[in-house]
Amino acid sequence: MTQATQMRNTTTIAVVDDDESVRTALDSLLRSSGYKVRTYCSAIEFLDANAPAGTHCLISDIQMPGMSGVELHERLGAMGLRIPTIFITAYPDLGAHIPRLVACLPKPCDADKLLDCIEVALRPTH
Repeated sequence: MTQATQMRNTTTIAVVDDDESVRTALDSLLRSSGYKVRTYCSAIEFLDANAPAGTHCLISDIQMPGMSGVELHERLGAMGLRIPTIFITAYPDLGAHIPRLVACLPKPCDADKLLDCIEVALRPTH
């Protein structure tokens, strides 16, 4: 087993999206790439599950009912958590100037581009 594979096996990526088909597709992609994945249908569910504590990278939609992905990102920052975040959204311009944001990808996102962004997010210097 390579070092990269071992890192993936111990890395948890949280997917927060109100669209079940997006969650399912991302779960399948990320698991087949060797990551541990946890999915949540809302930002509030993510926070209520105390999921931030075990999350190494966050993939979130921006526009969701209740709390947006941007609001979630800001809440995590206010809690002192610096989780690298990748937004996937139908409105990619909304994430243009958000601190600690790794990328803002359009839906549907390219699988290879997303996996590249995750690799960037998980680098120790990020």
